[in-house]
Amino acid sequence: MNTIEQRLNDLREVMEREHLAAFIFPSSDPHQSEYVADHWKGREFISGFNGSAGTAVVTMTSAALWTDSRYFLAAEEQLSGTEFQLMRLKMPGTPTIAEWISSECSGQGTSTEIGIDGMVCSTSMARELISDLRRQGGFTLRTNLDPLSLIWKNRPVIPQQPVELFPIEYAGESYTSKLQRIRQALRDQHADGMLMAALDDIAWTLNLRGTDVHCNPVFVSYLLISSKDVTLYINNVKLTPAVTAYLRENDIRVDAYENVTRGLKDYFEYNILLDPDEVNYTLYKAVSREVVETESPVKRMKTVKNATEIAGFKSAMLKDGIAMVRFLKWLDETDVTKETELSIDRKLTALRAEQPLYRDISFDTIAGYGEHGAIIHYEPTEETDIPLKAEGMLLLDSGAQYLNGTTDITRTIPLGPISDYMKHVYTLVLKGHIQIELAKFPSGISGTQLDVLAKRAMWREGLHYLHGTGHGVGTYLNVHEGPHQIRMEWKPAPLVAGMTVTDEPGIYLPGRFGVRIENTLLIKPYTPEDPLGEAVVGEFGPFLQFESLTLCPIDKRPIIVSMMTSEEIQWLDDYHQMVCELLTPQLSTDEAEWLRQACTPLIP
Repeated sequence: MNTIEQRLNDLREVMEREHLAAFIFPSSDPHQSEYVADHWKGREFISGFNGSAGTAVVTMTSAALWTDSRYFLAAEEQLSGTEFQLMRLKMPGTPTIAEWISSECSGQGTSTEIGIDGMVCSTSMARELISDLRRQGGFTLRTNLDPLSLIWKNRPVIPQQPVELFPIEYAGESYTSKLQRIRQALRDQHADGMLMAALDDIAWTLNLRGTDVHCNPVFVSYLLISSKDVTLYINNVKLTPAVTAYLRENDIRVDAYENVTRGLKDYFEYNILLDPDEVNYTLYKAVSREVVETESPVKRMKTVKNATEIAGFKSAMLKDGIAMVRFLKWLDETDVTKETELSIDRKLTALRAEQPLYRDISFDTIAGYGEHGAIIHYEPTEETDIPLKAEGMLLLDSGAQYLNGTTDITRTIPLGPISDYMKHVYTLVLKGHIQIELAKFPSGISGTQLDVLAKRAMWREGLHYLHGTGHGVGTYLNVHEGPHQIRMEWKPAPLVAGMTVTDEPGIYLPGRFGVRIENTLLIKPYTPEDPLGEAVVGEFGPFLQFESLTLCPIDKRPIIVSMMTSEEIQWLDDYHQMVCELLTPQLSTDEAEWLRQACTPLIP
């Protein structure tokens, strides 16, 4: 608390000197990443809140932080004792940032200028703030100041980790082929070139990977593509001899990371495509040519997996399933009262690390026992770690980065006796999960149009969750990959064959417990049949369905069978049969027997 107070004092000295009424700290970096390197964790530095999403705002006399439902409980704990007031996004009565600034600063004789670092603010966000602030109280937005450079002592440096080659045997498509497709997409948009800012887009395009961001195999850089040239803006120290040779062989120019602004000013083509959600406001303003403003074509290219990537996912899920089965067997047979949330995290990570091609975890493990399971993105620390008991439920959300795929799985596990209501809630979540898995739908619909399937049963009982039901998953890339999602809010990105997406409904009861069940799915073609058993001619276009990639039993002990439909029971039995058939050959005799028992039919 004293640290945050001192940082706020230091910030306000800068604000007073610069005549700023408020300063806004988003969660992003210059590439609009969801997870950022330590150098850009300014919102965490100024507020103490370490969740992946949120915006902090500081005035001369007050401070507030906006975040979504995943972090309400965690943020409340972390902000306790500081000046920061928690603003719960999408909840009734929560003001917008502009409304709050207006209420705090209007009529107080303060400046009408509001600050934000334009290098970590997307063009879309800057424009929205400019409009909202002007409308709320005639405020203006200043974007050319980074106060953290003045007040953050011993600030972490921009990462300098080496870049790695990503072999074609896992990528399935060469860089030159991808570049041809990107340039064709640019021509379709009547654009001569583009600035690529998203780190996972750059890694996918170049078939390179890195370790600059915790759990995300990306490297800090920009990629400028014209009709004739390609330039990678990156600190040269990151390039190994092998990567340097690869770049030279593919005619990719290299320039210093900080020279990207000059590169945009010197850009010679007639126009350039910029994605306002990915390119920061400072770089956008540096462009002197005509801008084609639209979504980056690479976003959707990388979400549709080729045959090699799909095979890699299945191989990675097999390895992950082996580790998960060994972990669940160990947990089933151990004295859980001798374990804690952190110790089981370490155990599962160690089992994954034994698998071939393992590189890292794909996000910090969420191991929430008891009431911690109701904190949606809870991550145990030395301060919050609690011992397990032979009762109640453990919510375990985890994943790994393998060289040929990225995994993301959640299981909720009873550690002993649980209440009938816990079983009831668990079964509602499982029903929602299965209804998504069973879905058949026209190609090109949005995931928003499927979201109700996961919530229909729980809505009937007045239960709900506010996080997304599903997100894309990268190929040895970011565990969260868009733009497609399954969620209640409108997301127009279409679902098409070849995409991966998670299925993770949940119910969370603060102070009591939480339940989430998650598999990673592959979207693939579906050919319906008419009542006579003949294939339906595609007069309504192609249809799609989901295939489970995740291989791990879903705990049957909390299920209230009478709440399940026959179709849901059949799906669970079929899923468990598949898990058993695919994993058994990879397991020891004892492990295979444990799995067989875990995968027996729901109704014997």
